[in-house]
Amino acid sequence: MTQRFTAEALTEYARAMFLSAGLREADAALVAGDLVKANLRGIDSHGVSRIPMYLERLRRGLVNPRPNVTLTKVAGAVAHVDGDNGMGFIASDAAMNAACDLAADMGIGLAGVHRSTHFGMGACYALRAIERGYISLIFTNSSPAIPMWGGRTTFLGASPIAAGIPGGKHPPYVMDMAMTVIARGKIRLAAMKGDPIPQGLALDVDGNPTTDAAKAFEGVCLPFGGVKGSVLGTLMDLLAGLFTGANFGGDVKSLYFDHSEPQNVGHLFFAIRPDLFMALTDFQARMDTFYERIKELPRAAGVDEIMLPGEPEQRREDQRRQGGIPVTDNVIADLTAEGARVGVAFPSALAA
Repeated sequence: MTQRFTAEALTEYARAMFLSAGLREADAALVAGDLVKANLRGIDSHGVSRIPMYLERLRRGLVNPRPNVTLTKVAGAVAHVDGDNGMGFIASDAAMNAACDLAADMGIGLAGVHRSTHFGMGACYALRAIERGYISLIFTNSSPAIPMWGGRTTFLGASPIAAGIPGGKHPPYVMDMAMTVIARGKIRLAAMKGDPIPQGLALDVDGNPTTDAAKAFEGVCLPFGGVKGSVLGTLMDLLAGLFTGANFGGDVKSLYFDHSEPQNVGHLFFAIRPDLFMALTDFQARMDTFYERIKELPRAAGVDEIMLPGEPEQRREDQRRQGGIPVTDNVIADLTAEGARVGVAFPSALAA
């Protein structure tokens, strides 16, 4: 069962919870806004359901609630960001903005991040760059979730890649995908609800195929596209982890199971001016032409409309801003209990 809540109510609850954990006002608002943005876009695996897990890591001292995020310019168009083991949202926001600032002067900007943690929904940073008028690429590594091709134990992270390209009068291109067949967070959400998962997504700890979400979450997620997903996951680990000075090669600590020390996740953010090879108006017109052409393509059987990546999520956001964000009863129970610990009431649902 689900109940619906306004984005504003969930954001205020999340902000209050992170303030109670010691985050600065601006940082608490940033994290809360990004989590609810994920819910609005239908990426509920990266939304408010993650609050208890983040708070637990803050309570254990594995995440610094008030990090001193530092940015060092290491080359003409390149910055290195030290996240000081704070919430990954904070360091990543600084890095994406730094990359855009560098691109304004140099045409392209690159920011690498180390000593970070899970940074939420990658599309948040692509959307920020789009708001500022830039093309973006976002890489991250993460804790072991999938095997190297040919292996049977976890080694590479789900390590999503995100990208954004501003549009003209039509919606922008926004891509965000993990190297797993589905995001590992969605398997976690299914496990929380007690729902099964389809065959072919994961193996249990003994290497057997499973449809039990809890066993899958403790076991091995399978890479999408077989060897291709494994190869891309390797690239994410090498560029976002090894290259930036973060943990890599199976050393990123699990967000869910490992409370021994900070994660030291690595991220890499590219920002590119869209007017490097032509006038901005020409670029925007070409994006409009591309969008209009895909709308006119012959559709496969059963398909009502062909959409640009990011368009379904934007439509879902528009719907949920009007009709509310659905939250399952088990997540409501977890969030209500977390709030009771610190005297923060969970909001009331919208009338059915």
